[in-house]
Amino acid sequence: MNDDESIRRYGLHPVGTDLDDIRELLKAHTERERRSQGEGDTELMKLCCVQLFNAGVTEDVLLIWDAKTASMDAACSIDVQLLCGRGLTETKTYLSALGTPEAEAALERLLACEEAGDFEDFGVEEYSARYADYYDE
Repeated sequence: MNDDESIRRYGLHPVGTDLDDIRELLKAHTERERRSQGEGDTELMKLCCVQLFNAGVTEDVLLIWDAKTASMDAACSIDVQLLCGRGLTETKTYLSALGTPEAEAALERLLACEEAGDFEDFGVEEYSARYADYYDE
């Protein structure tokens, strides 16, 4: 499946069992990309992250983080803001409560990006609209 097929099948605001399909698709491409840069489809990974961002399920944060950290290409393709589908404050609170090494690494990146100004004027709805324009939906 490529990003065009995924948009046709799930749209940018998937719900229900479609979210499980997107999670599995993201996991599969993340594993490929982690195994060998370029083996996973980073554009499709980015789209999956946008779809999960739009769903706003806090538990998807580490799945998105795992995709973002799969390779240098994935890190560049997947915006750090996509971790924050429930909002920046909610995401930081969630990651702080988890206390796992992965959660701490994601939290450190969020804090550094926030300090650098990457979250100025960040809002979930505005960011979602930005991607709707990007994907021309």
